[in-house]
Amino acid sequence: MNNDLANLVRSKTDIVDIIGERIPLVARGKNFFGVCPFHDDSNPSMCVSREKQIYTCFSCHATGNVFTFLMNYEHMDFREVLHYLGEKVGVNTSSVQIKKKSTKFDKFYDAYGLSTKYFQNNLSSGIGRDARSYLSSRGINDEIIKEFEIGLSLESRDDLTKLLTNKGYELSELNRIGLSSDDHDIYNDRIMFPLYDVSGKVVGFSGRIYKDNGQNKYLNTKETDIFKKGEMLYHYHIAREECRLKKSVIIMEGFMDVIRASTIGIKNTVALMGTALTKEQINLIKRLSNNIILCLDGDGPGVKAATSIGEELLRGGVEVKIVILPDNDDPDTFILKHGKDRFIGMIENALNFSDFKINQLKVNVNFRSDEEKANYINAVLKETTKIDDEIRVEVVLKRLAKEFDIGYNTLEMRFNSLKNQEIKPVQQVEIPKKKVRKDKYMKAVEQILYFMLNNDWVISQVENERLIFPNEESRVLSSEIIYYYKKYGVVNVADFYTYIQDKENILMFLNGILAENYNEVATKEELFEYFKVVRNYGIEQEIKRLTSLMKKEVDPLEQAKIVEKIRKLRIGE
Repeated sequence: MNNDLANLVRSKTDIVDIIGERIPLVARGKNFFGVCPFHDDSNPSMCVSREKQIYTCFSCHATGNVFTFLMNYEHMDFREVLHYLGEKVGVNTSSVQIKKKSTKFDKFYDAYGLSTKYFQNNLSSGIGRDARSYLSSRGINDEIIKEFEIGLSLESRDDLTKLLTNKGYELSELNRIGLSSDDHDIYNDRIMFPLYDVSGKVVGFSGRIYKDNGQNKYLNTKETDIFKKGEMLYHYHIAREECRLKKSVIIMEGFMDVIRASTIGIKNTVALMGTALTKEQINLIKRLSNNIILCLDGDGPGVKAATSIGEELLRGGVEVKIVILPDNDDPDTFILKHGKDRFIGMIENALNFSDFKINQLKVNVNFRSDEEKANYINAVLKETTKIDDEIRVEVVLKRLAKEFDIGYNTLEMRFNSLKNQEIKPVQQVEIPKKKVRKDKYMKAVEQILYFMLNNDWVISQVENERLIFPNEESRVLSSEIIYYYKKYGVVNVADFYTYIQDKENILMFLNGILAENYNEVATKEELFEYFKVVRNYGIEQEIKRLTSLMKKEVDPLEQAKIVEKIRKLRIGE
């Protein structure tokens, strides 16, 4: 691998821009912080340094440069990342050959890719005239058909199955991945909507009837090795960039809602493909934005689902707003009935989740009953204890006081009483990986190595003093730093990462050092104090060795010699 080419690409790339395209980052001082995508993170614990061009998670200790981030986040290898970044910054990386990665599921992905093209061809041909007419009547034009790769399955029960078996697929394989059933086509005379995984590969279909033939409206692919609804969000691969630009993500229930929103230019949308929300989907959503707008169906089940999903997302540490569409409409129906401007107005005026919850408490309350009225007020106050904003709390209390002609002080006293009584839910604490306890000697070693990475003159001092580090990892890392400095004349931590990327043990050791809060700038006095600690460690280890040797020695004269050696070590001779 050409290290100079990698360094050139890295030097032209801003890690803040690359990570910021994938997870929301907030500036704090000279660094940027975001929710770490490499563990179940609720509070922003990943720090991204524009100055050093590295990132570090203070919780799980994930650390690296722009290459390691993309390799871990996008599941790309180094060469793929180099090509991807080279293209973005205008550096020719054609000299680096990419080896095509293969997986045991490649054949299945290819089958779905071929099926998608087959369905598209059917829709665009003469046989698809009625289906195209139906789509047009639903406001779906040729541009949308192309964007979402919409197709058509034929009335025949065997066309797709025959096509794929002629391409070498076994019937058992087609049955397994949901393209055939009992050795025949699953989808017959339906408009076909491809379903994508998070990387944009087609992994399933939803087939919709367009004639009144008494069949179920939708027929969806079963769960397979490559299609797992709980691990995907419809439109995710397209929405990522839009969510970054809009700084928000709109969550809808079905893929037709997303497609409809796209027809009016709203593309920062994903669909759950059902109302259940999994932990994997929450992590995917948090990668898109910390600002979530729930726009599910406006009927009773939709409102119930919005409440449940909103609670789950809040626990995941994101901001949640809710849009409740009138007349039990879903987004697809609402946009068709009321148009773009009114729908955008609904999105722009989405309710904070806490306000939505308070509004829901009014449902079915008989305000002519003093008892029900009091219960409602207490329920609102209890819900208000969850609001972590003193101004919003005061607004709610004043509104209640005015609405029910109750003294503000009375409400405030009751609110404070509920706040004090509130039992905080026990949070699930992530069990941290066992952390090796570092003694003063190991801390001294790591501090010296950290100085070497950030102060060129320290490298010369380590060489001049002929300092011997106590373990293999520290000795190897020290040698690599010295070699790198002699070759390039300077140590840039972000580029040094690229240099040692294949040395897994050393890379892990370096990650551990960078994740600690060590001093960057060294004085000679500090440095020599750490040198002294490291040397003392060597002396103590030698004393332990000699002491053990003396206990085994039976010759009194030899014992005396060992005692003398120990004495000299202790007095520094």
